[in-house]
Amino acid sequence: MSFTRHFGHHINNCIALGYQLDELVKNGFLKDYLAGSAATTALAVPEEGQAHEMPIHGEVHTISGGLSGGEPTASQRKRYVRSVNSVAEEFFDDFWESDLVFTRADLRDVVPHDNDPVVISVVTAGRTVHRVLVDQGSSADDMFWSTLNKLQLSPDLLRSYTGCLYGFADNPIEVCGYLELRTTFTNGAASRTESIRYLVVNANSAYNILLGRPALNRLRAVSSTRHMKMKLPDLSGKVIVIRSDQEEARKCYENSLKTKSGVVMVIE
Repeated sequence: MSFTRHFGHHINNCIALGYQLDELVKNGFLKDYLAGSAATTALAVPEEGQAHEMPIHGEVHTISGGLSGGEPTASQRKRYVRSVNSVAEEFFDDFWESDLVFTRADLRDVVPHDNDPVVISVVTAGRTVHRVLVDQGSSADDMFWSTLNKLQLSPDLLRSYTGCLYGFADNPIEVCGYLELRTTFTNGAASRTESIRYLVVNANSAYNILLGRPALNRLRAVSSTRHMKMKLPDLSGKVIVIRSDQEEARKCYENSLKTKSGVVMVIE
């Protein structure tokens, strides 16, 4: 019988005989029992039904990359990190920015789904680009090399990029450079055009463009996978509602399974 089990058995017997806890502490029985119990439960998985899960094995950090923290230089990235600790003296509120709200009415045209991503179309370089993944987990706005070719844009337009992007398992992703393109977001009735800075990456993907946090923050846009929509304000105070193409989203998922290297997702 193990030491911990021995003392646990002894304590149970003592309690059964009417001993009080203070006497157990006085005799030193609980000290070794509790020490053994702590060692046993330190690596235990929290049971279902507990209010919150507590970290007991360490921490899992995420990966970063792209232009979400400004220009790709070390000094500018350091300034960006330091700025998190500063408190803005004023709150700048653009008069045209609208409240973005999702309601049950937004669900009426949604095909029931489990985990369809938000996939939209945009207009850039004079063409409509489908299969644009809206991903709030991405730290960069990415355009894939194949998309650059489809848009018939010259590689000479690319500016040098010295930073790095990393995919899952810390695999580096080749960055060919970046370029800024005026990109229009429209639902047919209303439109908004902004210059988006795309990192051009040489990687396999079922998508043409990956729209990350830099573009979403610039647009003041919010997406909802439950409602299969992205909403953003136009410059007159109205709200542009862009529906996700669920058929395209599912085709992208199927194609990603067929792609040898899988779909590249740049996350932070």
